[in-house]
Amino acid sequence: MLRLEHLFDRLGTLMAREAALDHHFALVTLFEILDVASRADLKSDLLKELEKHKAQFNAYRGSPGVDEARLDEVVARIDGAFQRLNALAGKTGVALTGNDWLMSIRSRISIPGGTCEFDLPAYYNWQQMLPVRRRKDLMSWAQSLMPMAEALQVLLGMLRDSGAPHKVAATAGQFQQSLAAGRVYQLLRMRIDPSLGLIPEISGHRLMISIRLMRQDEEGRLKLAQEDTSFELALCQ
Repeated sequence: MLRLEHLFDRLGTLMAREAALDHHFALVTLFEILDVASRADLKSDLLKELEKHKAQFNAYRGSPGVDEARLDEVVARIDGAFQRLNALAGKTGVALTGNDWLMSIRSRISIPGGTCEFDLPAYYNWQQMLPVRRRKDLMSWAQSLMPMAEALQVLLGMLRDSGAPHKVAATAGQFQQSLAAGRVYQLLRMRIDPSLGLIPEISGHRLMISIRLMRQDEEGRLKLAQEDTSFELALCQ
């Protein structure tokens, strides 16, 4: 889910630009999304997650202290994402895989220099079109993937909001925290001052999380930072 979110964010950024090179890499990103989203069980997993969250929120109805209007808004958003994703027939991206022109580009795009004008003259011609025309085509091709992007946005947004951030400190660049038995966390979020120039290496399992704060030297090697550093940590479930 996080990989797909990253790809959809990149696709949106590249499509909004005007250069032919940006739109080339928008197509590269579109094909990467197809590769990740082609898992047969991904769509059903997302639908199950949306259904589970809808049932959980509906269980809060009538509880004291619950803002019913806000609850209706959240449930409607979940339900809308569910309906639009469920309405897609077949495997994700099947409409794109049936486009012979796009698939001819996809088959050569991973070959170094494989999309040169003498290899794919029709693609070169498309790149010479006005930015507004290329963007319209890209948006049309991406349209069938948008219900999945919306479902991811809803699910990951709720997951991130479920964790309350708190201040912690790494001693000599290292931080460890034991996890309560029986509690399952799906995501760890941390926020650290970027001006410190530190790179977090995060690992964990069901009993403990470990964070090492690293600093990159002039040759690109990572070394453990020795200073004590505070940052924000949130465990989401």
